[in-house]
Amino acid sequence: MDSTEELAKILFQHQHGFIITKIMSTACELGVFDLLLESGGFLSSAEIAERLGTSHMGMQRLLEVCVGSKLLRMERKDNEGFYGNTDLANLFLAKSSPKSQYQYTRFFADFLYSGLQNLTKAVREGKHQVPLLFDTSEKNIYTNFCSSEERLQGFQNAMEDAWSLYGQEVISAFDLSGFHIVCDLGGGSDAFAKQYISLYPNSTVTIFDLPEVVENAKKSSLFSEEYRINFQSGDFFNDPIPEADLYILARVVHSWDDEKCLALLKKLHKAGCGVLIVEMVLNEDRSGPLAAHIFSILLLIVLEGKERTASEYNALLGAAGFKDVQFKKGQLLDAVYGRK
Repeated sequence: MDSTEELAKILFQHQHGFIITKIMSTACELGVFDLLLESGGFLSSAEIAERLGTSHMGMQRLLEVCVGSKLLRMERKDNEGFYGNTDLANLFLAKSSPKSQYQYTRFFADFLYSGLQNLTKAVREGKHQVPLLFDTSEKNIYTNFCSSEERLQGFQNAMEDAWSLYGQEVISAFDLSGFHIVCDLGGGSDAFAKQYISLYPNSTVTIFDLPEVVENAKKSSLFSEEYRINFQSGDFFNDPIPEADLYILARVVHSWDDEKCLALLKKLHKAGCGVLIVEMVLNEDRSGPLAAHIFSILLLIVLEGKERTASEYNALLGAAGFKDVQFKKGQLLDAVYGRK
């Protein structure tokens, strides 16, 4: 059994975890990690504050807590602290890194942080709190995202960061080289599609998403045709979907209840040969992983869906007509693959 001291440490970490999130996001927003990466070394708190246009006192406190959080390193010279990035900050928090999670971090801190204030109400009622999040009567979160170009771009940027980190792993979980015509349903930007094409360069990918999403994505995807990627707008529940051999549902199925998911999967079974689902999959005894439970709570606040176990995905795909269903565990995201 853990000692009282150890239990108190765990309690403190849980009580103050949301503050760490905001500290990391604030350092991102102010450009701390970018400046230190560009400098290639260590800078004093006074120099960092001056170059980023902040107060010295406020910056020094932010830098010190970032050191304690292992986001920064500190070296002391002549009784003065000099600060530099850790490997974590260089790899994930500086904007210029190919694996940067800057936009993802900002989106979670700025949008979902405030949304969690409605968690108690969501638990009591057992339904999402989208109208409160957006201060509107509209209940569909995607409609609310699409109503603001800035909000939609923030969401798209966050997903692009996620795919830069986890896309290759889930795409390479199975041999998909036999599929040459691919459709990424609800794919948003071309971030996931580019990861797919980099692994299967002889394939073409059509991203099928809502008109507002496609319009926004095209603005930042000027060279997608060179990557064998194109866009088509529509609603995959109500409109005809593009013809394809393989359909991809990456972080899509968890958004909806079983009835809607089954209807969509039956539609895909009729239209193509295979489907690749990318989600966080719960253990069969629902004991974890923690990341899946955290996202399940987020889904409770913003959507109708849920995270599922491998057997629940197997049942959905089987009911839709897919016979050969396989599952591969990933570092964070998992892959479920079904064929006719």
